[in-house]
Amino acid sequence: MSRADLQKQPYDVAGMFDSIARRYDLMNDVAALGQVRMWREAMVDSLGIDDGDRVLDLAAGTGTSAAAIARAGAKVVAADFSLGMMTEGRRRGAPVPFVGADAQQLPFADDSFDAAVISFGLRNVHDPRRALTEMTRVVRPGGRVVVCEFSTPSSPVLRAVYEKYLLRALPAVAGRLATSADAYDYLTESILDWPDQEALRTWLLEGGLVQCQYRNLTGGIVALHRGHVPDVP
Repeated sequence: MSRADLQKQPYDVAGMFDSIARRYDLMNDVAALGQVRMWREAMVDSLGIDDGDRVLDLAAGTGTSAAAIARAGAKVVAADFSLGMMTEGRRRGAPVPFVGADAQQLPFADDSFDAAVISFGLRNVHDPRRALTEMTRVVRPGGRVVVCEFSTPSSPVLRAVYEKYLLRALPAVAGRLATSADAYDYLTESILDWPDQEALRTWLLEGGLVQCQYRNLTGGIVALHRGHVPDVP
């Protein structure tokens, strides 16, 4: 496996996720100190799902978030470009269909969904702004686009503690639990390199969305962004 880096070449990133698919969800739960479930519940709530809504879960991984969205009453398509992650999701019996998809060129028609979400995946896309434009394209007018992603803690003290955790504690945890510690070196780098809340909000606006807002979770370690596709005049 080629080590993924901040150039985020799709082949390298997909291969990296293939290599860690089996233990990815376990590692996430441990590394996030038990916060993943709360973040996922907030993400599902932000989608504002009505029964029967069509929702695209992009960078869906093993389908854990897609399954939560389905339990809220939506008809979900789980899309990812890592065959290993989707295979693991199918092996576990995730109750959603999986579709291989490149976030930069989605294989769906315009206005195919009532909402689209990407959780902890946008920062792994080679061109994240293009991915936002694609998500906007496949969501109907008036629909929602949601991004749940690691971000910048609002408190300088928390920010300093968090950076030390990412640089020191996380690699130690990964060395014990992960199948590829190198993958978590990349993930740490990608988090530290990621733009802050206001910058990402600007990207959503530039991608064609309106009414773009964000909510900080766990002091801004994670930010939940939501925008709406403009209604047809």
